[in-house]
Amino acid sequence: MSIETRDRWSNLRHSDVAATIRAARLIVVLRRIMPHERLLELLDELADAGARIFEITLDGEDAGADLVTARDHLAGRRDRRCLVGAGTVRTVAQLRSAIEARAAFGVSPVFDPKVAAAALEAGLPFVPGAYTPTEADAAWQAGATFVKVFPGSSLGPSHVRELRGPLPEIEMIVTGGVDATNAIEFLEAGAVAVGIGSALVRASATERRALLAAIAAAGAVGR
Repeated sequence: MSIETRDRWSNLRHSDVAATIRAARLIVVLRRIMPHERLLELLDELADAGARIFEITLDGEDAGADLVTARDHLAGRRDRRCLVGAGTVRTVAQLRSAIEARAAFGVSPVFDPKVAAAALEAGLPFVPGAYTPTEADAAWQAGATFVKVFPGSSLGPSHVRELRGPLPEIEMIVTGGVDATNAIEFLEAGAVAVGIGSALVRASATERRALLAAIAAAGAVGR
């Protein structure tokens, strides 16, 4: 492996985007939120409650437009910087779409070496998915900025804790079935951050604020 490739890995893992994700400890996953008015309302409400990292999944008909809309809308906020990334990136073509939409990062439910390599070449922080220790290590060795442990609900916090034993250098983000009942447990088990989608979208405004506050408190204790 060339020194240039290792430098690219290091630069992405030490980028401002990676640091912001580590500090926030939460990625809000927004999947096919329609109409656009509802998407904008959610973005504002969640940002007001403290959310800083948002992922627009690329599995909807207007996903690219949604990503641009979310990014431009949040860019108008003056309180704190928000980042918008692309989720469910499973092909090189989708990765290119994410880059064209100026996504801050990319996330995938799987590890495809071709997609990971294309993200690395483009300088885009990328979070491929993994279920097993072998998949997690392969993704990390391919230059993943973080590794997405997915689906979290079928693995549980103990899985993250056990992975951290032999693979302490791999920084993991847990997504899939994460909600108010297990989010803090995943963080306490060693996850860098959690990704939460439907549990936030379907919750009441009060429940959303409470969950974001709990994650913020867990992050403060962790630091």
